Amino acid sequence: MVWAVTVAEVLVLLGGGMVAGTINAVAGGGSLITFPLLVALGLPGVAANVSNALSVAPGYAASALAGRADLAGQARRVRSIIPTIVVGTLCGSSLLLFTPRSVFDFVVPFLLLAAAAMMAFQTRLRALARLGGGAAPPERRDHSALFVQLAVFFCGVYGGYFNAAMGLLLIAALSLVLDETLRRISALKNVFSAVVGITTVLTYSVFGPVNWATVAVLAPATMLGGILGARVAQRLPAEALRWTIVAFTTAVAAILLIT
Repeated sequence: MVWAVTVAEVLVLLGGGMVAGTINAVAGGGSLITFPLLVALGLPGVAANVSNALSVAPGYAASALAGRADLAGQARRVRSIIPTIVVGTLCGSSLLLFTPRSVFDFVVPFLLLAAAAMMAFQTRLRALARLGGGAAPPERRDHSALFVQLAVFFCGVYGGYFNAAMGLLLIAALSLVLDETLRRISALKNVFSAVVGITTVLTYSVFGPVNWATVAVLAPATMLGGILGARVAQRLPAEALRWTIVAFTTAVAAILLIT
């Protein structure tokens, strides 16, 4: 799919891509900047969604590399989860390519509000679910592992279908089912977001209506923003990062509900 861009549009896309990459690394949800931007510049909805997914994928990879220090000791966990999130992403991508978007567009704001609530009441939810803390018995660890797999699968489905704000859902879901600091969970989110990005790149490059001109502009910008954002995330206190995510998620959901 070909679409010429003017110099002014290139500058707008570069700025939007850098901001989106930074937000994706810190809290997730940067696609909610780039996706409406592409629509505003004249791309049809599905083409904007597909092109946006490909554009932000390099930013996720850059964030994962920049935040790799917080992945120490999590290699086994990452290896066990990657196949699940790949399958979920393929399911979501198939839904996007072969079904209408209207129903999912309606559900998106409510998913974001649920994610914000999960982050806000993370400690209480962990206590209720009996998933957190200390020397859990083997059966509880197995139970937690099952919930982790289910959480990343459904986040993968979402990411393959719509992508925007996937990082918010991932970080909220992982915070609920993993007994880790928010910085380490944020690093995991970046890795899994990169896996979703690579999977959608391979899928949409073959089957989706990609606009390669916008991808060529946005992708480098999101990579730079992702590197900067990962460094910002490493310097934020855990509580500040958590409430930043809650506030941003709630604001995004409110915007989607009224537009």
